[in-house]
Amino acid sequence: MADLIHCITNPISMMQCANAVLALGDKPIMAEHPLEVKEITDDASALLLNLGNISDSRMEAMKISFEAALFKELPIVLDAVGVACSELRRKFALELIKEREALMRDESRDFKGFFLIKGNNSEIKALLDENYRGLGVDADERLKKEDSISASIKLAASLNATVLCSGETDMITDGEKTFLISNGVSEMGNITGTGCMLGAVCASFLAHEKSIHQVVKACAFFGIAGEIAREELLKNQKDMNERVSPIGCGSFLIKLLDELSVVNEDIIEKRINLDYI
Repeated sequence: MADLIHCITNPISMMQCANAVLALGDKPIMAEHPLEVKEITDDASALLLNLGNISDSRMEAMKISFEAALFKELPIVLDAVGVACSELRRKFALELIKEREALMRDESRDFKGFFLIKGNNSEIKALLDENYRGLGVDADERLKKEDSISASIKLAASLNATVLCSGETDMITDGEKTFLISNGVSEMGNITGTGCMLGAVCASFLAHEKSIHQVVKACAFFGIAGEIAREELLKNQKDMNERVSPIGCGSFLIKLLDELSVVNEDIIEKRINLDYI
């Protein structure tokens, strides 16, 4: 049976996130009105909160849904888009995190919710270091891979959460176990919304099982879909005896959506590029 994935995300990538969830066989719902989101979250199997293009109404809705998901112990994905360049977003993300921490300290409950914090290296560092500031929503090329791994591990350990630092190599850690996924292609960074799509894919995978291994599998799945999309587009050029040229962003996005609906467990197992720390 398909799971309902409640995604409160930005309008820039809303359709792509919905299509990514549909490609996995689940049901997306993108409700964001504060007066209905509790009801929607109560019926969902996972919650995605994406801080891109934030607004007062969306922040209010996210807080309500976050509280409902915590109460039901649903898996929650917090995609911390822009927290490195916006103090508003950083403070809001930290408020949500503190609310979860308070619940975890409640000795009357044996809390078993799963919390995934997703961001690029700049966003993860911003949640760990209040003095850090990045430029825009892109990754910070000044940050070394080793420093980003260290920051991700520290953040995960301090919050008893799972952290996904996405990039050319995706780093997934719970503070003890750390996995590195190196699947994917550069074309995925040339279209808007692929990072948001990955957050939706993670939410869908976590709806089926709340574990760090599902996050690892989700990252591999998404990257492999991108690899195959690129391979198929280049193959089509060759079959048509056309000159091999750069792959267009529009063509790649459509082919990526195609591959998200057909990549399976066997393909992931054969092509996953996985390392451990």
